[in-house]
Amino acid sequence: MVLHETGLVWLRRDLRLHDHAALALALARCRHIHVAFVLDTGILAPLPRNDRRVAFIRDTLAALDEALRALAGRAACGLIVRHGVAADVVPELAMQLGASAVFASHDDEPASLARDNAVRTALTRQRCEFHTVKDHVVFERRDLLTQGGTPYTVFTPYARAWRARLSAVGVQTHSTDELPGRLADRPDRLAVPVPTLGDIGFTSPHGPPLDAGPQGARAALQAFWPRAARYDTTRDVPALDSTSRLGVHLRFGTLSIRELVALAAPTPAPDGTQRPDDARATWLNELIWRDFFAQIMAHFPHAMTGAFRAEYDALAWEQGAAADAHFAAWCDGRTGYPIVDAAMRQLNNTGFMHNRVRMVAASFLVKDLGLDWRRGEAYFADRLDDFDLASNNGNWQWAASTGCDAQPWFRIFNPVLQARKFDPRGEFIRQWLPELGHLPTGVLHDFSTLAPLERASLPASYPATPCVDHAEARERTLARYGAVRGAAGARAS
Repeated sequence: MVLHETGLVWLRRDLRLHDHAALALALARCRHIHVAFVLDTGILAPLPRNDRRVAFIRDTLAALDEALRALAGRAACGLIVRHGVAADVVPELAMQLGASAVFASHDDEPASLARDNAVRTALTRQRCEFHTVKDHVVFERRDLLTQGGTPYTVFTPYARAWRARLSAVGVQTHSTDELPGRLADRPDRLAVPVPTLGDIGFTSPHGPPLDAGPQGARAALQAFWPRAARYDTTRDVPALDSTSRLGVHLRFGTLSIRELVALAAPTPAPDGTQRPDDARATWLNELIWRDFFAQIMAHFPHAMTGAFRAEYDALAWEQGAAADAHFAAWCDGRTGYPIVDAAMRQLNNTGFMHNRVRMVAASFLVKDLGLDWRRGEAYFADRLDDFDLASNNGNWQWAASTGCDAQPWFRIFNPVLQARKFDPRGEFIRQWLPELGHLPTGVLHDFSTLAPLERASLPASYPATPCVDHAEARERTLARYGAVRGAAGARAS
């Protein structure tokens, strides 16, 4: 049923034209549609001027602009891109276009909800409707609740409920087939090219660019799919690079999460049962974790700035000059634990870090160096191409044992054992620490075993001694967490 002559679809973290919930809703309710994106100065201002993610977004916008013009067969139907404060630009743009409704996808980050509330208030004043719909995840908000009607806070029962719900309702996609015939011409004053990086105050990033847009997402998926059959047995080995590399495309929505779930979900056997293979089931589990952390953010926004378990906000983290020096060494990959340093080098040079070594690096910061997990979370937020607030926060709190579904506080990753188990031949370490490539593998796993001649062969840029002793750091961590737990127990008694 057509309810509006003209509607505006506001793209955010859903940068594609297929299987798009907001576009589908706009097509169902509007006779004509404009599509727009706002390069929000509030988000862009604090970023480094050569941020790879900004370049990825800009290149994706150019691809979408070209795709829209090709669909409609008219240059005037391209993407409208504005640069400014979204809360101001969107209502102004709706008025300029004569749109009586604006459509967008849900975004449950606290800052995004505040922005959307401001947009909604401004649009209401000008008698324009504002509709947001689920798109970024499969199940969100109150889609999955316990029998008591409360949010899940432990992953295993959540995942069980998630799979049962998927089995019952299937994967619901959103058709945008009618888009070519509904695209409206942009007014001449808005029919301008997608701005360059220079136009918005940015420069090209160092290194090879990310493959942007839906075409880049499709190429990444095609590259991953042959490896997916071994995902369960190879995903934890960083030297094999067998993970999907789809995180950045899920983060910015150049690929539909529903398409990936459909690929990973169990397929019916001839007898009607569903028999998932181990590899796809393992990959699907990672996608479920993403939904889990998103619904934690929606229900418990306090966890985005502090510990989910409030008692752990009392943890006495290391502070002062020595702590700052340790943090700098961690950031720069100079801790003297090669597996940790290789992980940080990978991040700093590529914007990507393999999931297994993300856990190792995070655990080392919190439980070896005794530093506040929020320092590491913020560093990852600045450097990861696929940074997602809910997942980044959830995984850091898992490593710090402060989250809803945390690694038990008394389990502390041993970086030496992690290196031996997941990089047994030292290939990952040698790739990112080539100055250590001449050392025996055993030394790469455990730098404390350096012989005097080997120590003398080290470049001046790499520490000859680990910055902390793991066994001693472990005892300090047990005492740190034990003190908080003891205090919490005393208050409860």
